[in-house]
Amino acid sequence: MGRNAGRGLRQVTRSISILGATGSIGSSTLDLIRRNRDEWRVVALTANGDAAGLAKLAREFGAELAVVADEAALGDLREALAGTNIQAAAGPDALIEAAARGADVTVAAIVGCAGLAPTMAAIECGGVIALANKEALVSAGDVMTAAVARHGATLLPVDSEHNAIFQCLAGNDIDHVHAITLTASGGPFRDWTLEQLHAATPAEAVKHPNWSMGAKISVDSATMMNKGLEFIEAYHLFPVGVERLRIIVHPQSVVHSMVEYRDGSTLAQLGPSDMRVPIASALAWPGRMHTPCAPLDLAAIGQLTFRAPDEVRFPATRVARNVVIAGGAAPATMNAANEIAVAAFLDGQIPFTRIVQSVEDVLSRSALPAPACLEDVIAIDALARVRARELMEHVV
Repeated sequence: MGRNAGRGLRQVTRSISILGATGSIGSSTLDLIRRNRDEWRVVALTANGDAAGLAKLAREFGAELAVVADEAALGDLREALAGTNIQAAAGPDALIEAAARGADVTVAAIVGCAGLAPTMAAIECGGVIALANKEALVSAGDVMTAAVARHGATLLPVDSEHNAIFQCLAGNDIDHVHAITLTASGGPFRDWTLEQLHAATPAEAVKHPNWSMGAKISVDSATMMNKGLEFIEAYHLFPVGVERLRIIVHPQSVVHSMVEYRDGSTLAQLGPSDMRVPIASALAWPGRMHTPCAPLDLAAIGQLTFRAPDEVRFPATRVARNVVIAGGAAPATMNAANEIAVAAFLDGQIPFTRIVQSVEDVLSRSALPAPACLEDVIAIDALARVRARELMEHVV
């Protein structure tokens, strides 16, 4: 979490860079900036390959720099920005340069390991990082948190669950925490039998009942791997130990997470299923900002229910917990293997129930030393992907 509370956040106008501007987190962030336009100066916007979409946003917000990760899209980006003073660039090095521009706030929302180096570059500038890139803490948790401490950066979680915990911890001593509970919707298959899960289709898996998300994260929610990844993130963000981190299934997705203190008090953060709420919390921290989200109507909701996770049908949370305990290269290996397995499922190559089994198979065949730097993390990730792809070729 933050080591440099409030740095750069009390200016009348703040600068911001958004890494992953055309994705769901980036779009929600820009919607909030659009509603508070005079309070922000947009430094850099990046996208993977959507040159037209990125150029449109860069023009609207007067960005200084627009970067596409896909170098083949640079020509289209330059053409779309013709007649402006907006600098256009492409490729991995350009993403890092965008992150290193030293904005007051950098929203790190590039999906996958492509976001690791840019996130590290932002951390090394010592500013505020609104973190939405799971891989940063899942694959490189020890490396990233050490860099945060070394450079005096402030890390603000954007995931709804971690942002909820962050809010519940505000003004309290973490040493007084008895337990932290991450809530999980349970995904679209929470009431399905093992037989039904084995026959689940990609189209069914991406239909999340509460949230609008991309295909990969929707499948992660369906397998509960998303909650396993969040468990690892929470371990690094909130140092209370594995034994004090818990998961509970909460189908309504109204309570986003809870913190129980040693005196028996439990604080919970409630809100609508809209990512603009946690994003606004990060952007306005340590204050608050208005959002267009409708307030909760608890009477209309009627009831909030909770139940323990079923790790027989959904073993991903068990796998993640064991990975935290194992440490070393295991978290990066798990994350990479899961990405390959999810892609294989979406392509119709493996059944739904093989996703987490495949991750466990890759973990059982990996025994690498703990990463000491970002390059080590990237090497572990690459090797895990190779092993996972090899495994996919032999799945019947």
